[in-house]
Amino acid sequence: MTATELAADEAALPSRARSRFARLLPQDPALRRLSVITLINTAGNGLSMTLSVLFFTRILGFGVAQVGVVLTVAGAFGLAAGMPAGWLSDRFGPKPVLVVLLVAQGVCSVGYVLVHDLAVFAVLACLVAVTDRGGMAVRGALFAEVLPQDGRVAGRAYLRSVTNIGIGLGTVAAAAVLQLDSRGAYLAALLFDGATYGVIAVMYLLMVHVPPRTAEHAAEAKAGGGMRAVLRDGRYLAATGLNAVITLQFVMIEVGVPLWVVRETDAPRWMAAGALLVNTGLVIALQVRATRGTEEIGAAARVFRRGALLVAGSCAVLALAAGLPGWVAALVIAVGVGLQALGEVYSQAGAWALGYDLAKEHAQGAYQGVFNTGMSGAMMFGPVLITSVVIANGTAGWLLLAAMFAAAGVGMTMLVRR
Repeated sequence: MTATELAADEAALPSRARSRFARLLPQDPALRRLSVITLINTAGNGLSMTLSVLFFTRILGFGVAQVGVVLTVAGAFGLAAGMPAGWLSDRFGPKPVLVVLLVAQGVCSVGYVLVHDLAVFAVLACLVAVTDRGGMAVRGALFAEVLPQDGRVAGRAYLRSVTNIGIGLGTVAAAAVLQLDSRGAYLAALLFDGATYGVIAVMYLLMVHVPPRTAEHAAEAKAGGGMRAVLRDGRYLAATGLNAVITLQFVMIEVGVPLWVVRETDAPRWMAAGALLVNTGLVIALQVRATRGTEEIGAAARVFRRGALLVAGSCAVLALAAGLPGWVAALVIAVGVGLQALGEVYSQAGAWALGYDLAKEHAQGAYQGVFNTGMSGAMMFGPVLITSVVIANGTAGWLLLAAMFAAAGVGMTMLVRR
């Protein structure tokens, strides 16, 4: 779809509906197209995220422990994929590398429906993790090329809001599959998810214009040291580590809060799901606004610090819920989750800006690969940390987590100032 066709579609709408439609859509044509791609992709992701573990255990018949080990090993392979994928995007261009990874991920995802052997399942899971994590790094480099430099962070924020909407739609569809609870329904859902990768691969090829990778580009990337340059960039590595600490908030809201609500408080059990709904709604509503003021690197670090301190405050509030009467505990948890969502949108906005601004422009692929590897590591090891340190130690564990978040926020401003 071209920009002319988009404009013609909008012109066909009634004037009032058109004005509302225009307010919801970004003005940049590339960002509009990326939004459509992201919505399709994340709707499929929401479906598979909800159903995949149940499919592996209930339909394929693998044990819970077996699935856990396989997914952990796959996560380790995925963790190692970000940096090589980023390096390849610098050498050959982000679009062809991303398209190859998406096609491979789609094929492997569809392959799950043919699995009967644990070894085959393990291989496919590792390949899916490698293509998924590698694709995340390459997307960061692609966004750096197709979005204007002063619009990258706002564009990432808009796409993140779209991501939450898409995952929500996929989760709703997954509820219908869970209600049917049949092999055919699970297979259809996984086939749909696999097909979305093929669809968006074609859309990237046809809709997203990326300047072709010339010999000069490749030579510049090679001369700049590529991955070696990133690994020698102490400031960028430190920023990656501090951002990895903040990334633990996602594990906190997805794993820590539900366990805390159900096991350690008298709040209604539905608050475990309600907390995620509150988080999702606030992120959709506030993420774009939170990017304001991140244009300058020092300001981006301060926005990051603001978000980190808000997340730290949310940990302290959540710790108070233990021992309170049910509905009082529910109110305290709601306040804590609200603070976490505010902290999330600010910390993410600051992190995106810093991830791009601290990187060498000619090696965005390699730098984004390292930055995403830090986040992937946090997501991989986070569940163990949250369960064995935070939940196991109650209030003291939550306060320790709060101190970690606060230290990461303050540390980022000190790093950038230096």
